[in-house]
Amino acid sequence: MSVLPLVFTSGWASGINAYAVVLLLGIFGATGLTDEVPASLQRPDVLIAAGVLFLCEAVADKIPYVDSAWDAVHTVIRPVSGAVVGALLAGQSGSLSDLAAGAVGGSTALASHAVKAGTRMAVNTSPEPASNFVLSTAEDLGVAGLVTFAMFHPEAAAIIAAVLLVLGLLMLFLLVRRIRRFLRRRAQRREEKRLARQVPPLP
Repeated sequence: MSVLPLVFTSGWASGINAYAVVLLLGIFGATGLTDEVPASLQRPDVLIAAGVLFLCEAVADKIPYVDSAWDAVHTVIRPVSGAVVGALLAGQSGSLSDLAAGAVGGSTALASHAVKAGTRMAVNTSPEPASNFVLSTAEDLGVAGLVTFAMFHPEAAAIIAAVLLVLGLLMLFLLVRRIRRFLRRRAQRREEKRLARQVPPLP
């Protein structure tokens, strides 16, 4: 299980930006930077699809409230992507170790996705949009930097990812009040829209 540190790091990164992880790993494998990446992630169609979806996420992730909607859609996609990438990195034999790697990648992606989505909800309670842009850019750079670092120093990268995940979960606990405020506002907006549709037009 020497590939487990890379699986853990890619799982953490997948919970934040799954498309960036697939794109980066595919590029690293296709360019010969590493032989840890399976051929299925290096296929041109996979790289093109990951690149297009990465650009879509790069835009949606920086718009207030749109980012939270995007996160909601990816609640299943990111953990599944982390599990699939983890299993592919471990091998494709269907052995117990491959399944364990998939479980590690998927559960780590789910945890980091929860941190990302919860943090965005808290940020969206502020009136200014700059924080979304700054936070999204920092996430993209963090994913790119740590996945690249993991290619050369997988154990150190896994430790950094673990520390970031724990800090993120602690921060999420501290932001519970702001997250609840975001959910109340969203529920209020939905109720206002529902009532507006029910009010008959004036003659």
